[in-house]
Amino acid sequence: MPRYTVHVRGEWLAVPCQDSSLTVMWLGREAVRRYIKNKPDNGGFASVDDVKFYVRRCKGLGLLDHDDLLEVALEDNEFVEVVIEGDVMSPDFIPSQPEGVYLYSKYREPDKYIALDGDSLTTEDLVNLGKGLYKIKLTPEAEKKVQDSREVIESIVREKTVVYGITTGFGKFARTVIPISKLRELQVNLVRSHSSGVGKPLIPERCRMLMALRINVLAKGYSGISLETLKQVIEMFNASCLPYIPEKGTVGASGDLAPLSHLALGLIGEGKMWSPKSGWADAKYVLEAHGLKPVILKPKEGLALINGTQMITSLGCEAVERASAIARQADIVAALTLEVLKGTTKAFDTDIHALRPHRGQIEVAFRFRSLLDSDHHPSEIAESHRFCDRVQDAYTMRCCPQVHGVVNDTIAFVKDIILTEINSATDNPMVFANRGETISGGNFHGEYPAKALDYLAIAVHELASISERRIERLCNPALSELPAFLVAEGGLNSGFMIAHCTAAALVSENKALCHPSSVDSLSTSAATEDHVSMGGWAARKALRVIEHVEQVLAIELLAACQGIEFLRPLRTTTPLEKVYDLVRSVVRPWIKDRVMAPDIEATHRLLVDQKVWEVAVPYIEKYRMEQNQELFPESRPISPTAFSLGSLHSRANAKHDPLESEDL
Repeated sequence: MPRYTVHVRGEWLAVPCQDSSLTVMWLGREAVRRYIKNKPDNGGFASVDDVKFYVRRCKGLGLLDHDDLLEVALEDNEFVEVVIEGDVMSPDFIPSQPEGVYLYSKYREPDKYIALDGDSLTTEDLVNLGKGLYKIKLTPEAEKKVQDSREVIESIVREKTVVYGITTGFGKFARTVIPISKLRELQVNLVRSHSSGVGKPLIPERCRMLMALRINVLAKGYSGISLETLKQVIEMFNASCLPYIPEKGTVGASGDLAPLSHLALGLIGEGKMWSPKSGWADAKYVLEAHGLKPVILKPKEGLALINGTQMITSLGCEAVERASAIARQADIVAALTLEVLKGTTKAFDTDIHALRPHRGQIEVAFRFRSLLDSDHHPSEIAESHRFCDRVQDAYTMRCCPQVHGVVNDTIAFVKDIILTEINSATDNPMVFANRGETISGGNFHGEYPAKALDYLAIAVHELASISERRIERLCNPALSELPAFLVAEGGLNSGFMIAHCTAAALVSENKALCHPSSVDSLSTSAATEDHVSMGGWAARKALRVIEHVEQVLAIELLAACQGIEFLRPLRTTTPLEKVYDLVRSVVRPWIKDRVMAPDIEATHRLLVDQKVWEVAVPYIEKYRMEQNQELFPESRPISPTAFSLGSLHSRANAKHDPLESEDL
């Protein structure tokens, strides 16, 4: 007998259908009838006949025709949503899908796998797992380590040894011994009681990252989880069954208990869960729809699932990857602005930066030369002011290598910490199979990623701070020699006037967000956990800072391209013309005032998707190869493909100079 799971006003109803030749209208009416029946006040309706509604699939939100036959329109056990007319505009309306559902309507189950062993996951891998590009499997070595650690737990239970978190309570209750008959109940109670987070749920990408990272840590073999349970978790990840995980509630020690508990809650079939097939629904329904069974927790397994720094670190992975991407592209945007403002390239001379040889500074200066060097890329704009009397430029242009450079070096420093953290065991207690014992420690403390991500936010913010000043120079006719606010018929048109205000507002907001969260600590758990990292907020606000930086640089890129319009027919260098062409493929020139927000969003998307970098990087690396040949004519030239965007993926955990790669 076909059965459908129907979402009505925040309630999930299982509706069996004895006759699949019935219509979508029948399914909607039957779901509403059951909803009214379950409500003391009939849901505010006199009868089902009073209710007007439409029906749509949860996956992709496609509307269904009321006259379509169920056997034609829907698959067995499909998830659908009945939206009552007028509800969508109500503040009480609870949709089945998270924000940005349009991104998931095109979701396709991946057919490629990443093998996890707990030791070699990269930040790039984790971000790609979050995007749903790969499924997960364990290496044979990881499976053996997991089995060996579980044997230690089974031995403790058999011998009735008193061990924290296995045969005792938690935190302040660590001295309370739990009877053997209640050890499973202990783990379920732990997960339920610790599921106390608040706020919006993590978006699917971030939930996938969190889930994948916890699997990687469990694969190290120091957590005591059974291989059976771990494989169940992997099956849920591979089916994209993602628990409801509120973003707020962790203090970052003992680990990220609240968010990881919500993760575990979904795995045991409780709470809410999301999948591309179902949207938000009760976890038990989502698992059943995918042919999966809830996890039945064994001794120690609840603790194994919730103890660690994976919330901080998974968000930190996204932060460091996005920071790397925007830092690379900030050099390109600034180079274009320098051209429009008719700046000089002398400040990027190799010999200047050799005297202060910070890696990031040297690399940024190199990128400016690769984009602006007139011997390689003739620029009519540069030629037009070759003999002007200007000696040097403002700091916002002249000091880009020094300012952008330290951002690059900071990202490399933070990435090294995050890379270590994602391949670290952060449980308590640790299970050492080779010693046959468990040891309590403090690897769950999130101070390392918390401090690193506070540092990251402070550094990356500077890209927006200096960018906003360059936007001011572009918009101010006294500084740019261009029309005020980069628009013709000023006064009638306001041009980039308020776009600059938006950039200023974002920079100001970042100043508050850059206050380090990790300088704070509040004692919790009756002073048992008397020092915490506050790393969850460090990670979340780092992402907000980086998004603001991306948006400010999007505004600068738009403004620089608009400035080019007033310098035509003169052309800039070939690589920068390619950047201009890319922007113009999504945003047309500003002839007269129009709504600017969509233009900013379209340009922001170019930066997030690294399209600006993809356009410029061939020229940067060709220049690198030519410079190397000039310096070392007898040596084998470096292939530009050695610096492809995915080159780091194959090098995994290798220790290498970050400035020899594309990562900075």
